[in-house]
Amino acid sequence: MQRNDDIAHAAAVLRQGGLVAFPTETVYGLGADACNDTAVAQVFAAKGRPQFNPLIAHVADLAAAEKLGQFPPLARKLAQAFWPGPLTLVVERTADCPVSRLASAGLTSLALRVPSHPVAIALLHAFGGPIVAPSANASGRISPTTAAHVRASLGSGVAMILDGGPSKVGVESTVVSFLDDVPRLLRPGGLSREQIETCLGVPLASATAGPLHAPGQLESHYAPRATLRLNAIAPEAGETYLGFGGNAHGPHTLSARGDLIEAAANLFGKLHEIDATAKAIAVAPIPESGLGEAINDRLRRAAAPRP
Repeated sequence: MQRNDDIAHAAAVLRQGGLVAFPTETVYGLGADACNDTAVAQVFAAKGRPQFNPLIAHVADLAAAEKLGQFPPLARKLAQAFWPGPLTLVVERTADCPVSRLASAGLTSLALRVPSHPVAIALLHAFGGPIVAPSANASGRISPTTAAHVRASLGSGVAMILDGGPSKVGVESTVVSFLDDVPRLLRPGGLSREQIETCLGVPLASATAGPLHAPGQLESHYAPRATLRLNAIAPEAGETYLGFGGNAHGPHTLSARGDLIEAAANLFGKLHEIDATAKAIAVAPIPESGLGEAINDRLRRAAAPRP
């Protein structure tokens, strides 16, 4: 856990327009003052991120979120059930929302989340405002789940890194949109579809074509430098195998006992570890149920043709 003076210093860096990497329960985020256009632009520059790809604004609680976005009843119901936690809600901005339009890619919508990691919550309270925080890595590459991953990917591009240990969830937040008549799943993540649909009492619709309203929707994303082959029962010559459950060939496995929660927590860390030496990675089949939907989403995007 970070010392209080570390948190206070990080909040001061944010107020001065600087970038601070900090832990959340999902992955490490690259934080900036969400209401400072220049600071938000620096996030895009540091990551090499395309400006049509929106950012998530992190806030301390639902009350803070409701000052920035318009929450229909079902969105509020989800927030009350799962915040703080790995859930992002996309809603229309309030008329006087101070968050930089750059964070929304110029759209009228805004992606909002309340993280549950104690360091993230402490930083949000100390800063006293919304913090945009995409994953703290070069755009399109493997997301960071440790402070070491951040240092390796961004180096001097970030003014300060708060080290809160390995991320417990290990995949980004689930993103649900409330921009039309039905709730839509824009990105599977650390909260399963089943949990959300049970809470809402209605099924989640699929994302539609059009502008990106949240991160994690690009076809190629989360990519290692090595090539990736999915649903592999065994490795081929020259491949390093990433196993799951009964499919284990070698030292690397997401979960030997076939636990999807453990697999999600290990996913990006294992990809970082293997990518340091391998030129080709083969990944065992992962069930699509529960957190398997999010794991497979990340793997498919990591394996997609790179721009």
